[in-house]
Amino acid sequence: MRRDVALLILYDADKKILLQHRTKNASFAPDHWAFFGGGIEEEETPEEALKREILEELCHTVKTHDLIVVQPYAMSGREGTKYVYTEYCSDKTHLKLCEGQNWGWFTPKETQKLKMTETDRKIIEFLKPQ
Repeated sequence: MRRDVALLILYDADKKILLQHRTKNASFAPDHWAFFGGGIEEEETPEEALKREILEELCHTVKTHDLIVVQPYAMSGREGTKYVYTEYCSDKTHLKLCEGQNWGWFTPKETQKLKMTETDRKIIEFLKPQ
C-alpha cells in the first residue's frame, strides 16, 4: 500500500521538538513516539495536507514552515514518501492534543530513549532548528 505523508516538527526556543505518543491500537507504528501529521490525500499537495493534519491533530495553524527532508520509507507493508517540515513555536498555549495518547517536548538527545521508528530517528539527524 502506498501512502505519502506530510509531517511537522514544531520546535521551541530551547530547541525541543514536539512528538506525539501514538495509541496502542494505531494502524501504523502503534505505541511509538512520532511526528505530528499524516496522509496526503489524492487531490492535496504536501503543504495542504500538512496544514489540514496539524489543524486536526493540534488545533494549530501552520504559518511559517520549512521543508527539511523528503524521505522514502517502507515498513509494515506500507511505502511512500515523507515530506517533513519544521516550524518554530513561540506560543504553546493554543496547542491542544486531539490525536494520540500523549505528547511531549524533547531534545534530539532525549528522543534516543523513546520508542520510535528508524525512519523517524533518521529524520531527527536532519533537524537543525534555527
